[in-house]
Amino acid sequence: MTISTTRLGRTGLTVSRLCLGTMTFGFQTDEETSRVILDKAAAAGVNFLDTADVYPLGGGLPTAGRTEEIVGRWLKGKRDRFIVATKCVGRVGPNEWDQGASRKHILDAIDASLRRLGTDYVDLYQLHSDDRDTPIDETLEALDVVVRSGKARYIGVSNYLAYRLARALGRAEVRGLTRFVSVQPRYALLFREIERELLPLAQEEGLGVIPYNPLAGGFLTGKHRRGDPTPGTRFTLGTAASNYQQRYWNERAFATVEKLQGLVAEAGQSLTTVAVAWVLANPAITSAIIGASRPDQLDATLAAGELALDPELKARLDEATAEYRRGDAPR
Repeated sequence: MTISTTRLGRTGLTVSRLCLGTMTFGFQTDEETSRVILDKAAAAGVNFLDTADVYPLGGGLPTAGRTEEIVGRWLKGKRDRFIVATKCVGRVGPNEWDQGASRKHILDAIDASLRRLGTDYVDLYQLHSDDRDTPIDETLEALDVVVRSGKARYIGVSNYLAYRLARALGRAEVRGLTRFVSVQPRYALLFREIERELLPLAQEEGLGVIPYNPLAGGFLTGKHRRGDPTPGTRFTLGTAASNYQQRYWNERAFATVEKLQGLVAEAGQSLTTVAVAWVLANPAITSAIIGASRPDQLDATLAAGELALDPELKARLDEATAEYRRGDAPR
């Protein structure tokens, strides 16, 4: 298996069309298993790794940074073979300034991430969310320092509304500061709100789009059943459980998955593979972030990198999930 590559937005940077998300590493998944997952993804041609300073997911403040440390130890001796992305903004310490997009926190956070990752630079440094309490010019100035100092090659955002991203792009252009090259939003058959404004903005501005949650936190694998959330999944995972339950654990989502399973079964496909392939089929998408808590979970998602989705099936999937384009979720 060889995953195809593409350029990240208008940059000259080439990345694999599947990106390995690492947020399970260090809480849901131990280090030994995490290394096996990394090895398997790399062997399939995935050269793009995404992490964050607050990971692992579900662990909370006591475990913040553990995922970057695991990824950093695995990268030792092979850093030049991978595109590494990380993020800041989430709370990583006890002080009020140990979070957000202030100049102080960004400059502290990039140094801390580099130490944990065991590298001199990251390829993509992203704002994990929108800090409304910090002036956007202050944030852009700090990120410009990060890039000009060589600590990051490019910068991007995650969980930004379209109008806020448009304003940030405009301010960077007016001020002559380093420009965002990518956006990382939530996107799946069960969450399509970004199709209305964010994706058209990304295409017009030449931004790379690196969506997370293409399987809706595992809900689109079809393994869940009505009733109490499934133990050992993100729906019962520490501090993340309530968020995932609120997003997907409802009757509408269960009914939709049943409908999608029927459509995919008629085509002789796996819903897991098709759900990721559906995300990749959107021309605005650069690379879809796939994750795993066990190595065998990668089999179906890696297969999406080679699946050319039948146009008729895609149209039926679009129609079956059209209602998920409506809504006003902040992320």
